[in-house]
Amino acid sequence: VNEDKNFCYYDSNVSFFYLNVNKTIPEEWRPQDYVVVGLGLTVCVFIILTNILVMSAIFMNRRFHYPIYYLLGNLAAADLFAGIAYMHLMFHTGPWTKKLSIYQWFLRQGLIDTSLTASVINLMAIALERHQTIFTMQLHSSMTNRRVILLILAIWLIAIVMGLVPTMGWNCMCDLQNCSKMAPLYSRSYLVFWAVLNLFSFTVMVVVYTRIFIYVRRKNLRMSQHTSQTKHKETVVSLMRTVFMILGCFVICWTPGLVLLLLDGVNCGCGVLTYEKYMLVLAEFNSLMNPIIYSYRDQDMRRTFKRILCCLWPRAGGRGQHAGVHHKPAQTDHC
Repeated sequence: VNEDKNFCYYDSNVSFFYLNVNKTIPEEWRPQDYVVVGLGLTVCVFIILTNILVMSAIFMNRRFHYPIYYLLGNLAAADLFAGIAYMHLMFHTGPWTKKLSIYQWFLRQGLIDTSLTASVINLMAIALERHQTIFTMQLHSSMTNRRVILLILAIWLIAIVMGLVPTMGWNCMCDLQNCSKMAPLYSRSYLVFWAVLNLFSFTVMVVVYTRIFIYVRRKNLRMSQHTSQTKHKETVVSLMRTVFMILGCFVICWTPGLVLLLLDGVNCGCGVLTYEKYMLVLAEFNSLMNPIIYSYRDQDMRRTFKRILCCLWPRAGGRGQHAGVHHKPAQTDHC
C-alpha cells in the first residue's frame, strides 16, 4: 500500500488496513478458526454464568455489604462485560471481518479494551484495599460507601477512556507505517502504552501482595511464640496459597498476551499473528478464574451460591429441603 503522509484514510475499508500490514482475512472458515471460536464461546458462557452468580450472591447476602465485596461485585461486573465483549468478538471475526465498517471494527476492539482494562484495574484496587485493611488490623475497610462508589466510577471511567482512545485519534489511519499487525487500525504506540499500563498494574499487585504476605507471616511467627494454637500457621499457609493462586493465574493468563502486544508494538518482525487469537483466549480465562479465586474460597460465598442454585433447581435438594431454604436459614448450607 502506497502511503501519502498528508492523507488520512478515513474512507477506506477494513480490508485496506489488513492488506497494509499483510494480515490475511480468510475467505472461508478454517479448522483453527472453528477451534478458537468454539473455545472462546465456551469460555464466554462460563464467564457470564459464574460472574452473574457472584453478583447475585453479593446482592442477596447482607454479610457481603462491605467495601471489599462491593469491589468484588464490580470485578464480577467487569468480567461479565468482558465475557459479553468477547462473545461479540467471536461473532465478528474470521471471514465476517470484511463486512465490518471502520467504526464497527473500532467498537469490536474497544469493547475488549474497556472490559479487560476494567477487570485488571479492579484487581489492583482489591489488592490496595486488602493492603490498607490488613495493615490497619481491620476485618473490613473503613472506606465509606461514597468513596467506594467514586472508586468504582473512576475504574470504569479509566476503562472507557482506554477503549475510546483509538477511536478519538490514537490510531494509524493517518500514519500507515505505524499500524499494528495484530490490530491493523491501531497505532503500535498505543499497543505499547496499553500493555505497559497493564504490566504496571501487575507489578503493583505483586508488590502489594508480597508486602501483605511478609507482614502477616512475621506477625504470625511472633504470635506463635506465645501460643500453642496452630490457627496462625494455617492462616499463613492459606494466605500463601491465595497469593500464589492470584499472582500465578494473572501471570499465566496475561503475560503471554502482553508480551505479544509489546513485540508487535516495537515492530520486532516476529510471527505475532500466529499466536494472536490463542493469547486472547488465554487472557480471557482470567475473567473466568477471578470469581473462583476471590469468591469460591469464601465459605459464606459458597453457602450463598448453594442457596441460589437450590432456588433455581429445587428438585436437586429435595422437596422438603427446598422449603428449608426459605424458612430455615440455618439449613441453607444443605439445601
